[in-house]
Amino acid sequence: QVQLVQSGGGLVRPGGSLTLTCASSESIDSFPAMGWFRQTPGKERELVAAATPDGGASYADSVKGRFAVPKNNAKNTLYLEMHNLKPEDTAVYYCNAARLIGGVKQLYWGQGAQVNVSS
Repeated sequence: QVQLVQSGGGLVRPGGSLTLTCASSESIDSFPAMGWFRQTPGKERELVAAATPDGGASYADSVKGRFAVPKNNAKNTLYLEMHNLKPEDTAVYYCNAARLIGGVKQLYWGQGAQVNVSS
């Protein structure tokens, strides 16, 4: 069973920076799709940033230019670097990985990390 273990999160002031870490128990090269989602109470989980195996990335409009999703393949780790944080970035952030096994899409999630942006 794939495990995604997150670390990071916490309280940061507006304009500050924070990095979340997602360590996979399996090679991240085995996942065609990896990314970060976030969720606030009463709302659906939304995709924040997605990393592709070729080194590309895509971002939600709300975080474009402020967030980045670098990877360390040797450590099987995905990061979410967040800069110029805003109060509206406050949410629980989840790491996600997806792949097809036998034609069936398998989704894996980290345990979540609370990020609070407040003065």
